[in-house]
Amino acid sequence: MTTYIFFDEALRMLTNAYLLSVVLLMAASGIGLAVIETIEKTGER
Repeated sequence: MTTYIFFDEALRMLTNAYLLSVVLLMAASGIGLAVIETIEKTGER
């Protein structure tokens, strides 16, 4: 038995994956910038 994925369902899955990756990338860059800023502040003292 072969199961088919319809085009609209595949497009919805790809859109959700893209949006999730964008959100995760934004969160990771924010955390990374916060860590770098903290390291720079502790280095000045």
